[in-house]
Amino acid sequence: MKRNIAIIAGGDSSEHDVSLRSAQGIYSFMDKDRYNVYIIEITGLKWEAILDDGNRATIDKNDFTFMMADKKIKIDYCYITIHGTPGENGLLQGYLDLMRIPYSTSGVLVEALTFNKFTLNQYLKSWGISVSESIMLRKGQTISNEEVIQRVGLPCFIKPNAGGSSFGVTKVKTAEQIQPAIELAMKEEGSEVMIEAEMKGTEISCGHYKTKKHEVALPITEVVPANEFFDYNAKYNGEVQEITPARIPDEITDRVHQINSAIYQILGANGIIRVDYIISKEGKIQMLEINTTPGMTATSFIPQQVKAAGLDMRDVLTEIIENQFD
Repeated sequence: MKRNIAIIAGGDSSEHDVSLRSAQGIYSFMDKDRYNVYIIEITGLKWEAILDDGNRATIDKNDFTFMMADKKIKIDYCYITIHGTPGENGLLQGYLDLMRIPYSTSGVLVEALTFNKFTLNQYLKSWGISVSESIMLRKGQTISNEEVIQRVGLPCFIKPNAGGSSFGVTKVKTAEQIQPAIELAMKEEGSEVMIEAEMKGTEISCGHYKTKKHEVALPITEVVPANEFFDYNAKYNGEVQEITPARIPDEITDRVHQINSAIYQILGANGIIRVDYIISKEGKIQMLEINTTPGMTATSFIPQQVKAAGLDMRDVLTEIIENQFD
């Protein structure tokens, strides 16, 4: 009997449509001879399975099933590719835990932790991982321009504390830009803002996963944006040069892989994660952020890195899924 696999996409953040593109990528990579694969789109309380004929079937949230041609489809495994809430912050994981359905990401605590950039930084800093200096503001809190400059300096980045794809992110160079940037970040994504010191150097990104059988450190991608930083247009509209493997010394590559492995172990992560770093001219490696549901279109970092490693995305996804059943 084939397992029924649900690719869960959509979500309630500004990355809804990006997530649907990742879902199509994952669908194209899946081994259809081995699995029955369905894409499920979540938008608020509207949960629907997209059927082969283009029609949609409502998900029964009591048991995460749906009807197709008078047959009740029960899902055996969920591949979560929501970039944002509720798939990247632990909410969906909690529901699936209650339903006793295994899934591709880390668990509730890890997802909640990695989604909150400031909290993640403070946690990993306690384990010796190098991160930038930062400040976190909640809605209703204020901070003077002078305090921002004193604590993190200029230039700095002001961005939503929970979110991705560089929505609401501003690179601030002058004191006059600070308050408008805070307002923009607060408006775009949620009610918390992170103010982060600029990390100068080469931006890289590295995928990693572990199974019961082995650990895979993927080749590193070097990110060379056309603009001042890796913003939305760089990520999704091609305004960036992505070089895999990265043009960095072998000893830096080895060190990044070691840090990736340590972070994976510290968190107790599951599935594929992608960790972004800044490498300074002096060779200092600072963590930028962790993606637990990384983009999975054909041109996204993870498929690029898998290809560069001489692996096949279909085999990697099969390995990730079957790791829950071995």
